[in-house]
Amino acid sequence: QVVDWLAHPFEELLGGAARPPRGRAGRGRRQRLRATSPTAEISTGSAAARKRAKPCPAELPQAKEELPWVERYRPECQNDLAVQKKKIEEVETWLKTHVFQRQPKQGGSVLLLTGPPGCGKTATLQILARDLGIQVQEWTNPLSLDFTKEDLRNMFGHDSNFHTFPSQAQAALFQDFLLRANKYNRLQMLGESSGNDKKLILVEDVPNQFYRDPGSLHEILRYFFRTSRCPLVFIISDNFSGDSNQRSLFPPEIVEELRIFNISFKPVAPTNMMKVLNRIVAAEASMSRENYALDRTSLELLCRGCLGDIRSAINSLQFSSTKGCSLEKEFWSKKKKSATIKCEEAEVSKVRKKSKCDTSEDQEIQAIGGKDASIYLFHALGKIIYCKREAASEAECPQLPAHLCRHRRDSLLIQPEDIVEKSHMSGSMFNLYLHQNYLDFFSDIDDVVRASEYLSTADVLCSNWSVRPMLESYSASVATRGVIHSNTSRAFAHQQGGLGFRPLHKPQWFLISKKYQENCLAAKSLFSSFCLPSECLQTELLPYLAMLANPMRNQAQIAFIQDVGRLPLKRHFGR
Repeated sequence: QVVDWLAHPFEELLGGAARPPRGRAGRGRRQRLRATSPTAEISTGSAAARKRAKPCPAELPQAKEELPWVERYRPECQNDLAVQKKKIEEVETWLKTHVFQRQPKQGGSVLLLTGPPGCGKTATLQILARDLGIQVQEWTNPLSLDFTKEDLRNMFGHDSNFHTFPSQAQAALFQDFLLRANKYNRLQMLGESSGNDKKLILVEDVPNQFYRDPGSLHEILRYFFRTSRCPLVFIISDNFSGDSNQRSLFPPEIVEELRIFNISFKPVAPTNMMKVLNRIVAAEASMSRENYALDRTSLELLCRGCLGDIRSAINSLQFSSTKGCSLEKEFWSKKKKSATIKCEEAEVSKVRKKSKCDTSEDQEIQAIGGKDASIYLFHALGKIIYCKREAASEAECPQLPAHLCRHRRDSLLIQPEDIVEKSHMSGSMFNLYLHQNYLDFFSDIDDVVRASEYLSTADVLCSNWSVRPMLESYSASVATRGVIHSNTSRAFAHQQGGLGFRPLHKPQWFLISKKYQENCLAAKSLFSSFCLPSECLQTELLPYLAMLANPMRNQAQIAFIQDVGRLPLKRHFGR
């Protein structure tokens, strides 16, 4: 086994058969485009590297000219990073502790960098590793796999369930990469020094197999934790939708078992982003490039539209600064004029003027080319429940009849439908979270009655599965606007409800639904002789058997009847 394992990574050098591409150790995204197979990189010796044709000096400026601005103006030092100094210090401290101050038999250590896309996670790690003299060996997912006709026939045959799809090979390649990266140093490129043996392993593109089967990743990490001699760094970008890559790949029990250290990055602040964009604009102007230069107002709108994503901001800046993009110039001028007109017309009150300017700016942000706005689930839920309103004078308020005065409300500062859409949750799922948490923010029982009626109506709209996809948005609109309108303690801007901050919770419906499914399976297995559906067993038979003195002799049946057949005296479930 030892001989086979040692020959395994080097069989290409010995003239063995070609094997599928493997994950390789790289130094950045730019190297991923140079080769799709790490075996080719291994088989290329130093002599072949010297024979490689050098680019002509006249071609270098042209090649740099064609690079996107994200690559051309990538940060070269810590001062170029648009990341909080505290986060840079945290990553640097962890690297120094687990690379330079590591004990001989300490085992592997794992670092998890999380945060929204474009917040500088990868750039921070690469710059700190270069400053500290640490080699970075990066895993790259294989771009292709070699299949024989028999493999394809097994995958796409009539009796195939796709069990032989290359997921298992991908996991095996990843495990093999960790073993080789832990044992061997990265290939020495031409002109690089070979005196440093400090290294770390970087994983940013997690194999897709681990999302379907996180347990296989956990087993690999456990083995790595026991045997590794260098740290392992994972970079996971946050997801605004309901499923979280971080929670599925690194659940709390694995984080505690392997002592995984998590550093969470925040979106890039607008001030830091403005510094980066101004530096790029100044660099382009110094090179006398014939690009359309944006003014400060346009840059500020661009920053707000990118939602803290520095990569998206630079790409949008390059697109907006392209010469000959007349449509973009007309767009900017029209947008500025329309925003100015809207702000000049809104002179009734300062508050209304400010809100209308903000609304026009929000419309500009979405059209500039920035990212789609996203809101975390509990943040979106708080916007609905706290329902902040805009103060209005008596002259601006619509005059309602006497019998409808109780429905008078100040205008909302939000659009509930937009909030639900930006949360990336389905309407029925958002209604579950709203139903779980709205009671803590009501102080009048009559308001609770009206809100529950709206929630019931919203639930009826989604009761029919055939029309649920079409009516889900209407259901969410009825539920959110109904709960907002029913809370009279927050009907006006000067009213804050008087309840203060309240923590939000996930729906107890998940726990009850899981318990219901378990009870159905247990009832069918324990009382299979009665030949009744699980619903009839739990609602008709088991309550009747629970009233009998000694109906069953099986201890499991008796315990199940006592658990399910009798209603608990507890009237309010814990939150």
